[in-house]
Amino acid sequence: MICGQLTDYTVNASGARRAKKRTAMESSSGDGQSSLRSSGRQTKRKATDTEEEEDQSEKKYRKCEKAGCSATYPVCFASASERCAKNGYTSRWYHLSCGEHFCNECFDHYYRSHKDGYETYASWKRVWTGNGKSEPSLKAFMADQQLPYWVQCTKPDCGKWRQLTKEIQLTASLAATYRCGMKFNNVKTEGPDQCSLPEDLRVAEVIDSWWHSMLILPPLFKDSPANPFLTAYYPDCVGMSPSGSTSNHSHAEEGSVTQINACSLTHTLCSVPGLCPYFQPFYQPNECGKALCVRPDMMELDELYEFPEFSRDPTMYLALRNLILASWHRGCKEVLTPQNCAPHIIVRGLVRVRCVQEMDRVLLFMTRKGLINTGVLSVKQPLLPERYHNKNVIVIGAGASGLAAARQLQNFGMQVVMLEASERIGGRVWDDTSLGGVTVGRGAQIVNGCVNNPIALMSEQLSINMHKLGERCDLFQEGGSATDPAIDKRMDFHFNAILDVVSEWRKDKSQNQDTPLGEKIQEVYKTFLQESGVQFSQLEEKVLQFHLSNLEYACGSTLDQVSARSWDHNEFFAQFSGDHTLLTEGYSSVLNKLAEGLDIRIKTIDYSGDIVKVTSSNGTQWTAQKVLVTVPLTLLQKNIIQFNPPLPERKLKAIHSLGAGLIEKVALQFPFRFWDGKIQGADYFGHIPPSPDKRGMFGVFYDMDPQGKRSVLMSVISGEAVPSIRDMEDKDVADQCVKVLRELFKEQEVPDPVNYFVTRWSRDMWSQMSYSFVKTGGSGEAYDIIAEDVQGKVFFAGEATNRHFPQTVTGAYLSGVREASKIAAL
Repeated sequence: MICGQLTDYTVNASGARRAKKRTAMESSSGDGQSSLRSSGRQTKRKATDTEEEEDQSEKKYRKCEKAGCSATYPVCFASASERCAKNGYTSRWYHLSCGEHFCNECFDHYYRSHKDGYETYASWKRVWTGNGKSEPSLKAFMADQQLPYWVQCTKPDCGKWRQLTKEIQLTASLAATYRCGMKFNNVKTEGPDQCSLPEDLRVAEVIDSWWHSMLILPPLFKDSPANPFLTAYYPDCVGMSPSGSTSNHSHAEEGSVTQINACSLTHTLCSVPGLCPYFQPFYQPNECGKALCVRPDMMELDELYEFPEFSRDPTMYLALRNLILASWHRGCKEVLTPQNCAPHIIVRGLVRVRCVQEMDRVLLFMTRKGLINTGVLSVKQPLLPERYHNKNVIVIGAGASGLAAARQLQNFGMQVVMLEASERIGGRVWDDTSLGGVTVGRGAQIVNGCVNNPIALMSEQLSINMHKLGERCDLFQEGGSATDPAIDKRMDFHFNAILDVVSEWRKDKSQNQDTPLGEKIQEVYKTFLQESGVQFSQLEEKVLQFHLSNLEYACGSTLDQVSARSWDHNEFFAQFSGDHTLLTEGYSSVLNKLAEGLDIRIKTIDYSGDIVKVTSSNGTQWTAQKVLVTVPLTLLQKNIIQFNPPLPERKLKAIHSLGAGLIEKVALQFPFRFWDGKIQGADYFGHIPPSPDKRGMFGVFYDMDPQGKRSVLMSVISGEAVPSIRDMEDKDVADQCVKVLRELFKEQEVPDPVNYFVTRWSRDMWSQMSYSFVKTGGSGEAYDIIAEDVQGKVFFAGEATNRHFPQTVTGAYLSGVREASKIAAL
């Protein structure tokens, strides 16, 4: 059988014809004595007959009792009972949508225990009850099992929707290839080109906005690509049909489900075979605090703002959003299009037409927000419709944030010009391969937390391997001895206990009661020693200094500059979880794929008029509707870029309330791997400072070749050690580093390095910093204020504008995606 061709106007016409025919038959069977009566009495009798006939007609053609239903002559789609009303009279019509009804006879066929269809319904009900949370009503059964499928012709010049017969099961493959008149079981309709036949009139009604409000049951998808991700949820709470679920959940006891997820069951880690383990787009039940996850059973605030019509019943939106997110993570190397997604919307009834229509909107929104179709995709056609293409944007700065924004905006279809002052792209990402071909990041190279991290996404798109860093970090003392792990564990506990006390202290403190973190730590530490009577050994004190050195590395500053109240402000937000990895090919392998840039120096940004003018130091001028500024915080603090009019006072205050953190690196190439025997394959090892004044000088050494073939170590200089090397020659810094290594590996030969380099970020004209931190008296809110646009014309991105993920390439990248979305929306 092929798709049914019975349309609504045919139903209405046949119903009307049948009504007229029956009325005629009933009037022909009148009183046989009428011919003997007077003409006056005959006239009166005929009038009475007409009234009775109208009453009979009313009984024969009961309307749907659903208020607002447009079906004048309902038709039963079920045809389950031998006494099915078809398009005739029934004692009651059951409404599923405007255009889809079933009669009382078919209701009884499944609902009454003595009827033939009862066991079919009862069997379905058992499965639904075992897997689902919603009521397994007969209407749900009809919607889930009995409604016919609708499918759209894939011919470019057709696109008409057709109703399949009940015997045909819709699959993604069929939906992707269906054409009008397609053969099923070698049966084909004879006649003209099937595409020329008119589309069912009910389809036009489905597209109207009011139709959705008349829908009795929300659509629940079968075989959704999201199903493997969400096996720990009740399917109907995340937009999927319990009858199509492969899992068999038992009901949670009343009141036992936690508040975080009213529709969840158990905490089950999602594992989708063949999928990158870092792709975990959905929270699992009772899980929290994982960055860039969404609740599959709940709309987020920006979604509610964009789609307020789904606020009362979000099921259709959740089903579509979950399907789109899952599809993207299954195939992130190609652009996700409506044509990719529509075939996977498997749901019975006319509602499928509406779902495919809404899917276009949802996919567009998710693309604009950078949730899908992002990263280093190669885009042949603009991702957003033509109405988004009428903007031209200047992006200043070709670091991670600028490149991310430019790539997004260009993919959206906008005109983008990038201006970069230095002779290279990347900003504070700068990979060096001068040490025997080993990639060493002069700036960033480690990804902290890979789950849902966009860097992991782009690495997957480019088939770049990320080396998982091990957790072991042996601590060595000068003299060569290894530190007892128990001592390290003990001092790590005390160090974190000190920070916990600082966290308690700040709970009731206002911004003007702030104090430097270093002072507060010393105060807590001394109080602890006095009150507890504990005495630490000299080695334990040195190990504590090692942990303080790591804290200065994390902050990018000495602790006397850092806010005790807000030093870890971003920890209040969900952070990236999972493995820490080393990008052995460097961040540049990712950024180079994003890169579009020009080598031009910036001088002035004039946004006083309707358009924005950007003037370089050589007088060259560009104009645009929008400008995105992505330069490092230091350059804003030092007014390297001039704004006309000046930036708002509120923004300037925020800019100066953050600190420009600074660390340096030294990397050395040796003729052989002298450290292998001692560190036994660990990715890094620690150096315990011999005294507090040596803290921060080569605190950790990283093995830059995890394969163990080449001999390159890299170390970090942080805290007070940074200014101490500022005026030293590179060779002197390298010599000091080798001297420390010879102390740590005293029992063996440590050769002279064959090559080395020392970073000088403090001297880099277009960076002058490593990453931001909150200064004493500041707060995390400053990141949000710096991120605010000015007059809808000048926008800002960069790690110092990302309150959730500052200090990282990931945070910079996401800030660029964020601003691209804002610019597109305006």
